[in-house]
Amino acid sequence: MTAYNSSLLKLLHERGYIHQVTDAAALDALAAKQIVPGYIGFDATAPSLHVGNLVSIMLLRRLQQAGHKPIVLMGGGTTKVGDPSGKDEARQLLDNERIEANIASIRRAFDRLLTFGDGPTDAILVNNAEWLDTLEYIPFLRDVGRHFTINRMLTFDSVRLRLDREQPLTFLEFNYMILQAYDFLELTRRTGCRLQLGGSDQWGNIVNGIELGRRIDGTDLFGVTTPLITTPDGAKMGKTAQGAVWLNAELLSPYDYWQFWRNTADGDVGRFLKLFTDLSLEDIGKLESLTGAEINRAKIVLATEATALLHGREAAEAAARTAAETFGAGGLGEDLPTLSLGDGMNIAHALTALGFTSSNKEAKRKIAEGAVRLEDVTVNDPGLVLVASDEPMKLSLGKKRHGLLVR
Repeated sequence: MTAYNSSLLKLLHERGYIHQVTDAAALDALAAKQIVPGYIGFDATAPSLHVGNLVSIMLLRRLQQAGHKPIVLMGGGTTKVGDPSGKDEARQLLDNERIEANIASIRRAFDRLLTFGDGPTDAILVNNAEWLDTLEYIPFLRDVGRHFTINRMLTFDSVRLRLDREQPLTFLEFNYMILQAYDFLELTRRTGCRLQLGGSDQWGNIVNGIELGRRIDGTDLFGVTTPLITTPDGAKMGKTAQGAVWLNAELLSPYDYWQFWRNTADGDVGRFLKLFTDLSLEDIGKLESLTGAEINRAKIVLATEATALLHGREAAEAAARTAAETFGAGGLGEDLPTLSLGDGMNIAHALTALGFTSSNKEAKRKIAEGAVRLEDVTVNDPGLVLVASDEPMKLSLGKKRHGLLVR
C-alpha cells in the first residue's frame, strides 16, 4: 500500500523510511484520526549512539513533524541482557552506574533532534529498567513466557545465525526478545503507545510485541521498519576504517562528522538528503539532478545540513569553511583535529593518534602506498620523527583527512 491518507505514512513513504508495515491500512486510518505515540528502543552500551542509529532517531523526528508523539525508550534494563541480533558473541555486561552515565550522555543527541516536554506531541524519554528491574521471575514466566514457543524463537535470525555458526548463545540473550516484546506491552499500558518503529533487523522482535499486546490486553498495535542503510561495499552504516561515527561531539568533532557526510558515495546523496536532512523534496530533487563534478555541491549541502541538525548551524558552517580553506585554498582551518607532538613523535604514531589509521601497522602501510603527506609533501619514511615548529603543520591522509600538528 502506497496511497496513504495520513500525513505520517505519506511523509515516511516520500522520504524513503518505510521497509515493512504491519497492517498498513489500519495504521494509516489510526494516524489520520488521532495522535499516535510511537517508540524506538536504544540500549546504552556506550556513552554515545553512532550514525548507524541516526535513521531511527530521524524516524522519531519525522513522527513528531507529522503531529504524533515520539517515545525514546532507553534500555536501562535490556542493556544488562544484550540483543543478539547481528552479533557473533555476547555483549560485555555493564554495571548500573555505567549504564546510567551512558543514558545521560546519549540523551544530548536526542535533545538536538526532538522536542521534549509535557505537550500531546512532545517527546518523552522512558527507561525500561523501571519495570524490568522489578519483575518477579515466576510470575513473568507464567504471565508472559507462556505466549512464546521455543520452536518459533529458534527460527529468528538473531538466534538461528548464532546457532548455525556454532557460536554460543546464552540463556540470558535468548530472553532478550521476550523482554523487548514486554516493553511494548508496558509502554502501551503506561503511555498509550500504539506503534513500534525500528530497523529491518528488528522486525521479528516488533511482531512479537504486537502479538503479545493482542493476546494479553487485546490491543491493536502496529510496527514500521526502515530499510537497512549500508555503504557501497555492503557494510552496515555507522562504522568506518577510522572507527565508529559517533553522534556526541566529544567523541567525534563536528568537523569530522561533516567530513563523513561529505564523503558520501555519489549514488547515495539523494537518498541521504531525504533521510538525514529537513530539506524539502523539491530542493532535494534539484540537488539529485546534479551530475559529474557538480554532485560535490550536493554533498556539501548534505554534510552541512546533517551536521547543523545534530551540532547546530554555527558548527556546521564552521566545518564547511574549514573544509573549503583546506581543500580550496590550501590553508589551515581552525576546526581540523589537532595533535600535540610534545618532544617529538613518530609519524605512524601521529596518524593513529589523530584517528586517521586504526593501528601503527596500518599507518606504515599507508605511508608505503604514498597516501601520507606532511605540509602537502608526500612522506616515504615510516620512521620519520615529527618535531613541532612555531607554526602548526598539516598532516594529511589521502585527499580528505587532515590534521594539525602543534607543540
